[in-house]
Amino acid sequence: MKRKTFTPQQIAKILKEFEEGKSAADISREHGVSQAAFYKWRQRYNGMDATELKRLKDLEEENRRLKAMYAELALDLKLAKEMDPMLRHVCGSEKSSKALPEAADRAGGI
Repeated sequence: MKRKTFTPQQIAKILKEFEEGKSAADISREHGVSQAAFYKWRQRYNGMDATELKRLKDLEEENRRLKAMYAELALDLKLAKEMDPMLRHVCGSEKSSKALPEAADRAGGI
């Protein structure tokens, strides 16, 4: 089943309908959202207006991107550390500090 993405404004509107007295079953049927998702939204976003909700969603997205960047950089560092002993063995100890950046450039950069 395809997952529908709701904008922060839509979520805020749906939660406001519930606060005005509409039942959760009616809301979920009308908007095509499961009751579980509705109650999850209610637990997470209750009391927020649309602008606060949008800001929260933006921060969550930025956090996701930063975590991905960190994971990629950590992997690059691990690979560089693994390559450093190999380069010292091949190039000699005094050349290894100069060879590491050159080898990294040839391998696609770190």
